[in-house]
This record gives sequence, structure tokens and C-alpha cells, in this order.
Amino acid sequence: MAETSFDKNADTVKVWDLPVRLFHWVLVAGFAAAYLTAEFHYGDIHTLIGYALCALVAARIYWGFFGTRYARFASFIFSPAETLAYMRSMFGKHPVKHYLGHNPAGALMVFTLLCVLAAIFATGLITLASIDFEGPLLVMADSIGDQTSYAIRELHESFVDVALALVALHLMGVVGGSVQHGENLVRAMITGKKRQEPQSTHTSREIMESNR
Repeated sequence: MAETSFDKNADTVKVWDLPVRLFHWVLVAGFAAAYLTAEFHYGDIHTLIGYALCALVAARIYWGFFGTRYARFASFIFSPAETLAYMRSMFGKHPVKHYLGHNPAGALMVFTLLCVLAAIFATGLITLASIDFEGPLLVMADSIGDQTSYAIRELHESFVDVALALVALHLMGVVGGSVQHGENLVRAMITGKKRQEPQSTHTSREIMESNR
């Protein structure tokens, strides 16, 4: 059976570096602020937050190639077969395999969210240019008709709804993973430390070297 209690005495190792943790929580706050400013029609503030989020995601993509071990995308690219096997095991009778970094389901969520955020930013910038006549894509304004402009704005709002649904799924996965593995994943994203199970194939020396 899966472990269902948090073992405070279990060995922990540093997995999430400071840039990854900052990205995660600033993105949470920024996305919430962007959503609320759009809902309450604070257009100028919404635009500024959007620019900040674009820069934030760009920084995360850079860190995904040049950051520490578990920050790099290469550390959580899994085959479709492994991803499907992991997701099936989440609903099975046996505990799912423990990963120090992102598990296959979490990795799929990360890449999906990044793609959806990119779509939100692109449609938002096009809307800003074609309807409000401002922003870095203003050069495109004359080539986009009114009907297309408003269709893109609706697409922008639809992508936000998709992101909200993904956030809900992500929260469900965090709760499920915390229960199945007996570790507080929210706390791990605050402290950067996760529990290292005895069967882990990574030695302490490898982990220390990877986070330098």
C-alpha cells in the first residue's frame, strides 16, 4: 500500500533550486493578478503584468536548458509509454514509482502549461496590437481585420480557461502525489527539498554535484 503519512525523519535532498521555486510562485501570483485585472477591466495593469509574465516564462525556458539538473527539461522528458504507464498506475492498486524530480504526469503538465501560456501571450499581444493599437506587434495591426481581431481576443480568453482547467488538474495531481508518496509537495516547492527513498538510483554525491 502507498505510504499515507509524512515521515519527518526521512532523508531529504535538495531538488528544486531557487530560480525554479521563484518561477513557480511568481507565476502563480502573476497569473492570478492577470486574471483579476482582466475581470475587473484594469487594462493597463493587465498589460504590464502580461509583459512581466512573458519575461518570466522566457527566463524559465532559458533555465530549462542551462539550469541545474532537475530544472533542465532534459531531466523530465519521458517516452509516451512511460508516461501512460505512470498515469495508469496513479489509479491502480500499487504505488506509483517515486521520482526525485518531475514525474511523467508532472512533466506533461509542465510542457502543456508552457505551450498554453505561450498561446495566451501570443493571442494577447496580437489583440493588444490589432484592437488597442499598441504593443510590440503593432506593425501587424493594419494586416488584421476587425473580425479576425475579435476572434483572436476570444481565442485569448479561451486559452485562459484552458489554463484554469490545467491548474485544477495540477492541484489534484499535487494532492494525489503527496498522499501516494507520503511527502508534502507544496512544502517541497517552498524549501526545494524532497524525500529521497532508499530505492532511489541517485547517490547523494550525484545529487550534490547536479545542483552546483
